[in-house]
Amino acid sequence: MDALSQTFSALADPTRRAILARLADGEATVGELAEPFEMSLPAVSRHLKVLTAAGLIERSTEAQWRRCAIRGEGLRAAADWIEFYRRFWEESFDRLDAFLSRTAPKPDAPKPNAPKSTREKRRGRRS
Repeated sequence: MDALSQTFSALADPTRRAILARLADGEATVGELAEPFEMSLPAVSRHLKVLTAAGLIERSTEAQWRRCAIRGEGLRAAADWIEFYRRFWEESFDRLDAFLSRTAPKPDAPKPNAPKSTREKRRGRRS
């Protein structure tokens, strides 16, 4: 799997996104990261392994503690990919808006004569 796919795959899980959100506030131990979740430490460790493999976090060991920290550069490829398409759609919508502005009827322009209905034609004959 390529790096971009691995990043999006890691971000697809809400638990992993919550872990990244927590790490955005600063480093944390595995135990601290596991606290808000109703899952075992091994389950949290599996999530951390996926985040590490995707390059989104780095893990280190200090004595008996395993610390985790977010790696901002791990999100760079995903952010660049998203930014490319954000600009693409923004420019497309800007072109559409400009087209609609150019082709919209002017508010003070006379309206084209609509053909009279059969009923109106009959009324006109009686007058």
